[in-house]
Amino acid sequence: MNTSTHATDNHPRADETQAFWMIFVLAFIFLFMFALAASALGMSWRTMLPGAENTKGFVQGVSSSVHTFMSHLI
Repeated sequence: MNTSTHATDNHPRADETQAFWMIFVLAFIFLFMFALAASALGMSWRTMLPGAENTKGFVQGVSSSVHTFMSHLI
């Protein structure tokens, strides 16, 4: 009889792993710097970053675009 142990495996969720947070922080820093530079140059950075179109705050817009970016990776 073949028994499967997939239901009892204790793997951490994708958003709890160290690799996820490393990628998230690096992407956040990169997109934050991009949005900051675009904002300083007077460019509309929200239209360039996916997921940030309908946000009101600067950090919220960058965080939303990072989450959109991360959903394409996972």
